[in-house]
Amino acid sequence: MLQVTACSIGLSNRTPVGLSTRVSVMRSHVTGTAASLVRPRLYERIVQRIHQLVLDEGFGPGDRLPPERELAVMLGVSRASISQALVALEVVGFVQVRHGDGIILTSSARNPGLIDEFRAHRDRLPAIIEARVALEVQLARLAAERRTEADLRALDGALEWMAAEVDSGERGAGGDERFHAALTAAGHLELLARFMAEIAELVRETRLESLGQPGRSERSLEDHRRIAAAVRDGDGEGAARLMGRHLSHVADVALLRKSSEPSTGLELETDA
Repeated sequence: MLQVTACSIGLSNRTPVGLSTRVSVMRSHVTGTAASLVRPRLYERIVQRIHQLVLDEGFGPGDRLPPERELAVMLGVSRASISQALVALEVVGFVQVRHGDGIILTSSARNPGLIDEFRAHRDRLPAIIEARVALEVQLARLAAERRTEADLRALDGALEWMAAEVDSGERGAGGDERFHAALTAAGHLELLARFMAEIAELVRETRLESLGQPGRSERSLEDHRRIAAAVRDGDGEGAARLMGRHLSHVADVALLRKSSEPSTGLELETDA
């Protein structure tokens, strides 16, 4: 799992090595030579196939795609891999996965830049996490030192909201957003709050990607409860440490891991 700590607070124009997203699988396919071919990640191949399926079937915005189980059979991959690819497609606005309603197409399949959008999302995730660490670890510390009773009530309300979402089978994105907003407000530092507002859409990408991981909603809710308890106790260092640990969990997403799933015959266009 990617480890993000409170020490990782420097912003950089370069993606940190520890959070690198580019893992290439090199294979030789030319008899008698050492020529190599770079294969795209499994999720990128799945995204390409889903996009092609939508084109071939003539699906349009508002149409419902086949359920995950059927897509997994059609593409010859695990349902878990389909689920993770759909999370990324939801982040870039191609589909919406609705609890109890299925997978709804929300964008035209005639978008030639879909794969580029997917790659850009994948490649910027580590930098977004690094920026969140730089801001939110300090905000957690300040919140513990400066919180008011009104701030504590806002944190409690956000926890209740997320718990209700998770209990109903949702991911808890609304409650997650409310919690981090309440924590930012409790820091009572306008400049940091402005920074958080500037990257709100990027934070949303990490939120949806993280909460789309199996079991992550429950774990994030528990992280939030521990952070809130430290804030209530006035434990600045504890709140900062717990926020760093929480963001390590946020960073641990399938899209950034080297896939261990065996080859499935999805030999698609590559980035040679």
